[in-house]
Parts: sequence; structure tokens; C-alpha cells
Amino acid sequence: MNQAQQHAEHILENAITCEASDIHFCPYGDNVYIYFRINGKRQSDSIISSSDYAPLLSYFKFTSGMDIGEILKPQNGISHFQAKKTPCTLRLSTLPVNSTESLAIRILPQERIPQLHQLFMFPYQLQRMKKWITNQSGIIVFTGPTGSGKTTTLYALLSSLLQEKSYQTITLEDPIEQELQDILQVQVNEKAGIDYNAGLKAALRHDPDIIMVGEIRDKKTAEFAFHAAHTGHLVLTTLHAKNAYGTIFRLLEMGISKTDLEQTLISIASQQLLPTTIANPHEPQRAPHRAAILELLEGSLLRNAINGDPPQQSNKYRSFSHLRRKAYALGYISQESI
Repeated sequence: MNQAQQHAEHILENAITCEASDIHFCPYGDNVYIYFRINGKRQSDSIISSSDYAPLLSYFKFTSGMDIGEILKPQNGISHFQAKKTPCTLRLSTLPVNSTESLAIRILPQERIPQLHQLFMFPYQLQRMKKWITNQSGIIVFTGPTGSGKTTTLYALLSSLLQEKSYQTITLEDPIEQELQDILQVQVNEKAGIDYNAGLKAALRHDPDIIMVGEIRDKKTAEFAFHAAHTGHLVLTTLHAKNAYGTIFRLLEMGISKTDLEQTLISIASQQLLPTTIANPHEPQRAPHRAAILELLEGSLLRNAINGDPPQQSNKYRSFSHLRRKAYALGYISQESI
């Protein structure tokens, strides 16, 4: 094992022990600053010299399939790391800065998929989602910022569904964050000509009951996902939007008509993760963790929102602000999280 590999593995083990979701290498002057993102917050870890960073960067690029000689263009790669606690998939990205490159690493632990009831702060929100996935066709959209747990929620929903009944299920992901049993998982690879749009077309030939689209990124993918849902498939997907109501505007901007939204869209769940001050309120024996709160749009609230009526005008709607205040009142989160 060479020195660069030892250094890389030391940083990775440290990050995984701290339960970091991301590692950031930020060059500045003669030094490189290393940060960990833990529970959504970016924290300083250490500082290394530029001379120590160069072989470390080359090692990470090589092991993730990037071109070591290319320093003028952004690159992406994937590698795997067997940590002491759990195997992890690493999603790496470089960005040219000055005469070197910054490096970001997303850590995706390959742990057992959590049960649905372990994920959410309020059980009634889980019960409503369970009703959504009993639909035989239509589309369910999960939104939220990067790192808000959207993909984990989708995995848990699929696992729960497949425990009850056998469905032909296909996922399209970039990257595949965790291997699932009894599910066909397709790695999106635009270099090989497999983008989300091409993958969806191929997936439909395999007679799926359920399709999970890792992320709607453009107009073509949005249109095809809604077409798949409209023609008798249950589609689960994610989208970047600030909140549940904002998701409708994003879909309209992508060319989805109000008619298609009304006929095909089952529900929208916008998700945020909050650090809890106590153990999981529904599993007291578990250690403190982060739990999800959700802005939910369905039924008449969803139809009214599609037609331009903000859901905040209804006393049935529970916004993030309302949910945070409720969680604080119940003692689940600190005042800082409000």
C-alpha cells in the first residue's frame, strides 16, 4: 500500500466514523482545506499541503475511473471502499480551480435499508405515503435539497411494497446508491449513451409495474416519466424544488401541462431532515439521529395547487414551518432547528 492510498483510506475512515455524508477538498494558496458535511452542516476537519494533496488527488481520480491527465475539465467518477463499519460507494467530482482541482466525495454507505417507520418524525405522514403506493399507475414526486434523504425514502418505499407483493420493478439511477434485491437496477451512463430518457424507453420494454427514476433533470425525462405513468405504470421519482408547491412550477416549466398534472400526478412530498434532540421518538432504544418532515400535497389540496391556489391558504396543509414548531413543542428538536 503506497502513501497516497494510506492517506486516502485514513481520511475516508475518519469521515465514515464521523458519519459524514460528504468530503470537500478545497485548495487555497499553498494549502488544501478538508471539510466534512455532518448532519447537513459543513465542518472543518484538517489542512494539508498542496504537495501532499497532489498524489492524493491522483489516487482518487485513478480509482474512480477519471482521467488523471485531465485537469482543465470537470470530471465525475465512482469507486468503492470497504470501511471498517460498512462497505461504501463513493461518488467523486472534480472542479478545475487555479492550477489544480477541488474534489468532492459523496459517501453512500451500503447499509441495510432502514424500515419506513425509522425515517419519519410524524407517523401519520408515513401512513399517508403508504396509501399512495397502492396506486397501480400515476406518478409520485419527492423533492428536497441534495442530502435530504429522498433516495433513502424511495428505497424504503420500494422495499416495503415488495415485501407485500411481487412487482416487476426497475430503477434508473445515477449512481446506483445501494443494491436492492428483486429489483432491476440500471446505472445511467451518459458517456455510454444511457441517459434517463434512453433508460426509460428500454425499461418500458421489460413490462414493469413500478419504475423509479432517480431524478427528473430535464424536459425530455419529465415528459417520458409522465407518459409512463399515464400508460399504466407507477412511477416514483425525485426533483429539486424548494417546497411542495414549488414542485408544480418546476414541472410546468419543464413542459408538463396542467391537464397531465391533474390526471397523472398522485402526490408530492417535499422532504427536510432535522437532527433530533432525543432518540428516535418511535424507537427509543435507537441513538439520536436525523428524522424527516414532509410537506405533503395530495387530493383536493394538490388539484387546487395545480390551478394556482397556494396550499398555505388551507387549514389542512402542514408547511415546514408548522411541522418544525410542532416537533419543537413535542421535544423532538432543539429551538435552533426551528
